[in-house]
Amino acid sequence: MEIAALVSGGVDSSVVVHQLKEMGYDPVIYYIRIGMEDKDGYIDCPSEEDIEIVTYIAKKYGCRFEVVSLHEEYWETVVKYTIDSVKRGLTPNPDMMCNKLIKFGVFEQKWGHLFDKIATGHYATTTEQDGLTWLSTARDHVKDQTYFLGQISYVQVSKLIFPIGHLLKSEVRSIATREKLPSAQRRDSQGICFLGKVNYNDFIERYLGKKEGLIVELETGNILGKHQGFWFHTIGQRKGLGLSGGPWFVIKKDVNRNIVYVSKGYDTKHQYGEVINLQGFDFITKDLWGDFNDEKEITFKIRHTPEFTKGKISRVGDMYRIHSHAPIQGIAAGQFGVVYDKESHLCLGSGMII
Repeated sequence: MEIAALVSGGVDSSVVVHQLKEMGYDPVIYYIRIGMEDKDGYIDCPSEEDIEIVTYIAKKYGCRFEVVSLHEEYWETVVKYTIDSVKRGLTPNPDMMCNKLIKFGVFEQKWGHLFDKIATGHYATTTEQDGLTWLSTARDHVKDQTYFLGQISYVQVSKLIFPIGHLLKSEVRSIATREKLPSAQRRDSQGICFLGKVNYNDFIERYLGKKEGLIVELETGNILGKHQGFWFHTIGQRKGLGLSGGPWFVIKKDVNRNIVYVSKGYDTKHQYGEVINLQGFDFITKDLWGDFNDEKEITFKIRHTPEFTKGKISRVGDMYRIHSHAPIQGIAAGQFGVVYDKESHLCLGSGMII
């Protein structure tokens, strides 16, 4: 079996190469360069250090290694989607789009199609059931990354393998230490890939600028302060508002009037909701329910967290509606609701929160 391994230089994808060799495979390693275009050319999200580490791993395990660039495709799809979403007052998820459109999209069209499988360092697994492949959760529930894979298609999931999905993060680290991999003690990368070394707000400001607006208390209409543009603020946000006497949370945004509405306290009722409407819902493997009229028990996530929330899903016209069993904080339009079976094992699909 011919396997392409996507390796970034972090500990997880480094251990993927070790695991594949242990399984008797001889993967071809690919490092995808994606960065941000700038007036001075590209700002590279990944550093030369990453490529040095991957080069070392390729040599150590005797693997063919290629550095490929998807700068432009990334720019035209993921970065454009991010800016457009923010401009409309939505909360984007660039990581999900990067998986769907770049890592398992354009990469597949250009190089991946030459291989039987593509291996990545995601904390996820696949399950064969009734002759079909299902995306399923990782053994390490804290590190589980199926949320970020919630937008991939059946063709994509059928081709993926996740060699560390059955391991705990601590086990991955100890394999890396035992094998003397240079990434063994590297910190996990946080946040959005293409922003690497760029601050999120600086990035947004570069494309959308600043425009002063009011911060208003939702319940009273009192003006509490000013902000530099609604696009710097997301629903559920607590830090960075510059208000005293809090905690204050962003509850909603008026995009036309450039107003950010906030509410005070950890348990304000405006911060929580129980109904989540999902548009453009796509099942990854198959539609389990068909045209159902009754509610189905599920678990779900509306952001990348270790916890799965219990709820019920029903179909309303061309939309899916989740009723959460417990009030859930910071439901943000533009983010994705990812739906799992009630055992939180199979990842069924996702839709955009409206």
